[in-house]
Amino acid sequence: MHSYVYNRKMVNARFIEFFLRRLIRRGELKIITAEGREMVLGAPGTRPKVSIRLHDKNLPLKLMLNFTLALGEAYMDGRLTIEEGTLYDLLELFAINYHDAPPLLPGYITRPAESVLRFIQQYNPAHIAQKNVAHHYDLSDALYKIFLDKDMQYSCAYFESAGDSLEQAQHNKKRHIAAKLLLKPGMKVLDIGCGWGGLALYLAKNFGVEVTGLTLSAEQHKIAVERAGQEGLEDKVKFFIRDYREEAAEYDRIVSVGMFEHVGVRHYGEFFAKLKKLLKNDGVALLHSIGRMDGPGITDPWVRKYIFPGGYAPALSEVLPVIEKLGLWATDIEILRLHYAETLKEWRNRFTQHREEIKQLYDERFCRMWEFYLIGGEMDFRYLSTMVFQIQIAKDVMAVPLTRDYIYN
Repeated sequence: MHSYVYNRKMVNARFIEFFLRRLIRRGELKIITAEGREMVLGAPGTRPKVSIRLHDKNLPLKLMLNFTLALGEAYMDGRLTIEEGTLYDLLELFAINYHDAPPLLPGYITRPAESVLRFIQQYNPAHIAQKNVAHHYDLSDALYKIFLDKDMQYSCAYFESAGDSLEQAQHNKKRHIAAKLLLKPGMKVLDIGCGWGGLALYLAKNFGVEVTGLTLSAEQHKIAVERAGQEGLEDKVKFFIRDYREEAAEYDRIVSVGMFEHVGVRHYGEFFAKLKKLLKNDGVALLHSIGRMDGPGITDPWVRKYIFPGGYAPALSEVLPVIEKLGLWATDIEILRLHYAETLKEWRNRFTQHREEIKQLYDERFCRMWEFYLIGGEMDFRYLSTMVFQIQIAKDVMAVPLTRDYIYN
């Protein structure tokens, strides 16, 4: 019996060594298994240089079967500790090696099943959508105030220059979106997924429009309403806990920032059909969403389980056919590439600076979970295939000017 257990452990260790040797070609990774066996992978002497210790004898097999889920959970639970380097170094090492890695067996085993399951995972009727939103956005507002900018913009900022602060970059983002909306005083604007109300209040204050903001988060709604009252804009901006599918009024402009990721591919027809119905004939809409540049895929299982249940960042090839089928014009498309990497870097730095405060709000495991989330997200945008797209949409081909100079003027 003892011989069997020992042999199984050795097989587990050799499997993960075989797996990671095929993955790690750049940087240096040293692994110390739970049995004390050491292996050095990659190119010794190059960076990033990381040393990790596995405290779970079954972790090598778990990593083989579902790498990111097992890695994230092991880090959160302390079953994987970093002895040299940082979590940033570790995730950067995996990220810079990902695209050059040969096909790996676990992907062949799990991907077909995951592709089938994504149909179920992205089922987001109103009651499930509200539950999924609450999982992430109904955390303590004190948490978000710690690491977001002062306006609490929880989406990709727009860095016009390397020296932009997070506050400036988020202001740039709001200004850039407003320019694409071609606003005029008195217009009625719908903000689908309004967050804590920052964009809605900015549009009403600076452009004289009336804004209706929709959210499914009770915590976000509470703060948004308070902010409108504090700024004396309660007559110009109204916030509701309401699913977009329940909205009935007609609008000159519709904007949605960072909400489309929660819609789900199987609901895209429903989303754009509703947008078309709510938009006036000469209206303009602006959709801002995380996307992927390498075609349709699946949500990372760790992110889906711990951060955004029901979430999915689509490829443009999944979005544009739906817009076309409904007879809508995609009048402008812009791809923001590294802007979100820089945004996440700023969020991570602020999170790290106030880690002890956040630990008092929650616990050590929560802090580790969010570190993994923020750093992993930055790696996706900096090295892998994740980006942000903005699609300007209209019913009428003449709804916007013939050139896009107006955006910058």
